[in-house]
Amino acid sequence: MSIYVGNLNYEVSQEDLSEVFSEYGKVKRVHLPTDRETGRKRGFGFVEMETEAEEDKAIETLDGAEWMGREIKVNKARPREERPSSGGGRRDRF
Repeated sequence: MSIYVGNLNYEVSQEDLSEVFSEYGKVKRVHLPTDRETGRKRGFGFVEMETEAEEDKAIETLDGAEWMGREIKVNKARPREERPSSGGGRRDRF
């Protein structure tokens, strides 16, 4: 399972997130998505922890907490939605 962390400060690093979440258990992975065009962080990330119990404790404690000047949103990550791929060409529909 994975944890979604939203409303992050754009200056946050993977190390920053790992340090905060490690207070609740072993952090296996941290991912901070970036914008394809600008390379800028998108203001959210994902954290994977060793056990679901550790994830639950982190979510319970950190959701709504103020961190780096922002009130962060922390919850269970939902599976990624499949989006239709755009073929690059315009298709008129009648």
